[in-house]
Amino acid sequence: MAVHGAFARDFNQITPRRGDNVPLSKSRMAVRKPKVIVTRKLPDPVETRMRELFDTELNVTDAPFTPERLADALSRADALVPTITDRLAADMLEKAGPKLKLIANFGVGVDHIDVAAAVARGIAVTNTPGVLTEDTADLTMALMMAVGRRIVEGANVAQAGGYQGWAPTWMMGHRITGKRLGIIGMGRIGQAVARRAKAFGLQIHYHNRKPVSPRISEELEATYWESLDQMLARMDIISVHSPHTPATYHLLSARRLKLLQPHAILVNTARGEIIDETALADLLREGKIAGAGLDVFEHEPAINPKLLGLANAVLLPHLGSATIEGRIDMGEKVIINIRTWMDGHKPPDRVIPAMM
Repeated sequence: MAVHGAFARDFNQITPRRGDNVPLSKSRMAVRKPKVIVTRKLPDPVETRMRELFDTELNVTDAPFTPERLADALSRADALVPTITDRLAADMLEKAGPKLKLIANFGVGVDHIDVAAAVARGIAVTNTPGVLTEDTADLTMALMMAVGRRIVEGANVAQAGGYQGWAPTWMMGHRITGKRLGIIGMGRIGQAVARRAKAFGLQIHYHNRKPVSPRISEELEATYWESLDQMLARMDIISVHSPHTPATYHLLSARRLKLLQPHAILVNTARGEIIDETALADLLREGKIAGAGLDVFEHEPAINPKLLGLANAVLLPHLGSATIEGRIDMGEKVIINIRTWMDGHKPPDRVIPAMM
């Protein structure tokens, strides 16, 4: 792959053709690979490939970077590979060195990066869209089933040796088939969830900034609700798939959560900040909402203490993209973005600030 700009020579040593009058010391000139700093441990195949292609500095211990270590990485790297655990606000980006030209995020969400501030400093930001859609949709369906059928409760009883035998009225949950599913955010993941849910016999409803195309709407037999409030009050299951932005912070506020029917289930595999967790915990404890399945939390890795210990809440440690295949695919996206940038082209997964 040809490399332009600051990395104008190929990764391999330059070998003269026969008859070229080039001194050997110059003909085998070493190439400066870009300095790439990775903030968390990635799957071994991804790290190995990065070491082959770049001057890569890995995080062997996998301990999240402290602000001081993150500032040091920004000052030394040509390209930084952060994750959701790295907060790259405007004040942190001020510590970037003159070499830093790319932040290749390992993940789809970039709400932990001030993209506008980065672009203003001449630093491109990329992410890894598309590769975790199916994995997150699978987990969403798993949470619906786990909450509705009380799977975690039952598993805990069995694992603790407390199973006393089948009984007609013990550990009863609710059927999923035939229920109304309200999807908040009908992007890639929302549509993938809708396709799975339709196969389970659910009726598909959704709220989005605008309706999906007629083709998708017909395929999913989906009903569009312009009013989120009206949809919330009529659904059996609510599944959240919108990004975290200032406009979606506590989109599901205490007022909106109270619109849910007492038998409703709420699932969130998007971002924790979208839900008022304290209000949700209170409603779950009071039995005013039947259950919740949460893979994300407002103040990760901390979990709201009010949610802990609730029998009608299934809490997972952010497993949405946690498959071997998904994480390797994410790493390959990161590598493609870095190599494309090195080649003097615009990376395929650039994130454009909203104001542009």
